[in-house]
Amino acid sequence: MSAPDGVSPTDTRVPNVNVANALTVLRMLLVPVFLVTLFAAGGHDPMWRWIAFAVFAVAMFTDRADGQIARRYGLITDFGKLMDPIADKALTGAAFIGLSALGDLPWWVTVVILGRELGITALRFWVISDGVIPASRGGKLKTLLQTLAIGLYLMPLPEVMHWPKVAVMAAAVVVTVVTGFDYVRSVRRASDTVA
Repeated sequence: MSAPDGVSPTDTRVPNVNVANALTVLRMLLVPVFLVTLFAAGGHDPMWRWIAFAVFAVAMFTDRADGQIARRYGLITDFGKLMDPIADKALTGAAFIGLSALGDLPWWVTVVILGRELGITALRFWVISDGVIPASRGGKLKTLLQTLAIGLYLMPLPEVMHWPKVAVMAAAVVVTVVTGFDYVRSVRRASDTVA
């Protein structure tokens, strides 16, 4: 069966061991480091919150860097296309859970976002025999908004920033849900095409 529209076929010509994939793996390894810094000193010490923010920022920088390197040097692999969004979800998921556990973010926000992320990850694995679903533009916007929102919640900002950070988080929730429905619709459309 041929790969559905929008789903990339497997390309085994590029080795999985490359710089871009190494950055993706590094991002995964930074997740526990981030959690340790986030919960250090009870989770509300300003110095440790800045350190947690710095670790999160470095990890998210690797997301941008691995994509650019992969495209520029032709290092795009199915491993990278699959693991890159999983590494993103591991990092942002840890941040959402950590912020909710510390009482900084309502649990319903974390449940809605992680429910969408886990659902789309399961969907990616379900269609993997036909190829890998690469991140869409909407998915990239979702990641950007989630990253900005998490960053605002991680930093020990003055009270005047409360509503701006809530607004960014609200936008992240809306885009997360909408892009989730878009992924499901695109997979169903592709499945109908090859059926």
